[in-house]
Parts: sequence; C-alpha cells; structure tokens
Amino acid sequence: MAMSAGIKRGLNSEPNLTPMIDVLLVLLVIFMLIIPMSRKSLDVQLPDPTPQDKDMKPNPDQIVLEVLPDGNFAINREPHTRADLYNRLKELYDPRPEKIIFVKGDPNVIYQDVIFAMDAARGAGVKVIGVPPKAAPEEAAKK
Repeated sequence: MAMSAGIKRGLNSEPNLTPMIDVLLVLLVIFMLIIPMSRKSLDVQLPDPTPQDKDMKPNPDQIVLEVLPDGNFAINREPHTRADLYNRLKELYDPRPEKIIFVKGDPNVIYQDVIFAMDAARGAGVKVIGVPPKAAPEEAAKK
C-alpha cells in the first residue's frame, strides 16, 4: 500500500469574498456621494416668535394677495377673478423695483387655488413670495 504525502488537489467550493467586498465598497462610496446631492431644500425665513413692537403698522407698499373661496382672489382687498389675476399682478409689478408679495389663503379654499395664485405671481415677475403667519384666535374673531 502506498501512501501519498502531497496536498490533495481538487475543486475548491469556498466562495472568494474579495470581489464581493470590493463591489460592496464601491456601492457604499456611490451611495455616500449620491445621498447628499439628492436632498432638496427650501429656504425659509421664520418670523421672530416674540416680536418687540406689537403696534407695528403694515407697510402701505406691501401687496397682499388673498385667495378666497369659490376661486376668487383679492389684491389688497380689491376683488379679482381668476381670469384677470395675472394681468393685474403684471400691471402692479412691472414698475416696482421690489418684487415681493404675500399670499394669504382662506382656510376653506383648496390647495390648488393657492398654488395657482403663487404661479400667477411668479409669472408676473414676483421674486419673493411670503406667507403671513396664521392669525391668533382673538385677532380672527375681530375680523
């Protein structure tokens, strides 16, 4: 009987983990680069929660666009229809150097009407759209 003292050669059934680890590291690097780029942000300037001067009068040059129920709009309390809203805003904002508007939505309007008002304002040349804070319950009762 003969004995062999050599190494047994044959098929190796163990997986080679090195290529799989390389692929995982490449995927990790790709995700680390893509995730920060895919984040979208919206710049928001919040008002001071404790204003110093409560008797401050609104600036007469400010334009407030109110979105009213039934598809109606009001620019500084002057009523307008959906059809003439863009033309009136264009009239107001063409000569103005400051292109700022405040959009105030009624609680009973649909979101689509508020977005329509914002789009019309952007189309008329408005650069900054502000949303006034919600009125306090005692102020809303006075109106």
